[in-house]
Amino acid sequence: MVEEAAKFMEANREKPFFMYWAINLPHYPLQGTEKWRRRYAHIKDEKRHKYAAFMSTMDEAIGDLLEEIDSLGLRDDTIVVFQSDHGHSVEERTFSGGGNSGPYRGAKFSLFEGGIRVPAMIRWPGRIPAGEVRDQFAVSVDWLPTLAEYANVPLPKRKLDGKSLAKVIHSGRAKSPHTEFHWMSTGSNPQWAVREGDWKLIGNPRDPTRKSPLGKDDKLFLVNLSLDVGEQKNLRYTHPDELKRLKSIHDRWVKDLRGAN
Repeated sequence: MVEEAAKFMEANREKPFFMYWAINLPHYPLQGTEKWRRRYAHIKDEKRHKYAAFMSTMDEAIGDLLEEIDSLGLRDDTIVVFQSDHGHSVEERTFSGGGNSGPYRGAKFSLFEGGIRVPAMIRWPGRIPAGEVRDQFAVSVDWLPTLAEYANVPLPKRKLDGKSLAKVIHSGRAKSPHTEFHWMSTGSNPQWAVREGDWKLIGNPRDPTRKSPLGKDDKLFLVNLSLDVGEQKNLRYTHPDELKRLKSIHDRWVKDLRGAN
């Protein structure tokens, strides 16, 4: 994939191009290269050993492509975005998972923070701040309007969930472009979530990590992330007004979504 991506950039180096590189790392079956399997041979936990080797395999592949950008003389003219899609897997096919969500509850397939709070990075030398961290709320769908703004490309004339992050990227004091955001999975009894500021309501929550039990009273799970980033305590009964308000926001969004279709 690195070789093909490099060929594409070399062939298009004289004109504007967009490349979406959906690398399949780190993903099962966790087949890191021999170089990195040897490097982490001292790790006795099989899942941690395989995950570490695969992460470094991914890092090296990305590094090779960044070096290719430099060798083509495109560094200053190329915006690079790195975006993870979801939290680590704890599935059996990933040896029950070698990742770690730190203080966050949940993993892949979960709308707890461990499943959706993931890393993202952007690089544009000389045009945006370097070596800085932002903690404003943002979502992967925000990259489309952000990159369109940077490239002076008009957006399609339709409603988008994404919002430009340009102001947030340029200033740590800028507000998140989102007043609220929604998630929903598929199926007859979908998992869903709505967030407004620090308040978050999850419907039909799942926690593949099983850090804490989920009972029948947790079908609606209300948290304030500023007070409980680990999402351990359900506030649905102690803050019924917040529960009602967020549920109504979610119901309105679902109604609008169905109307749009």
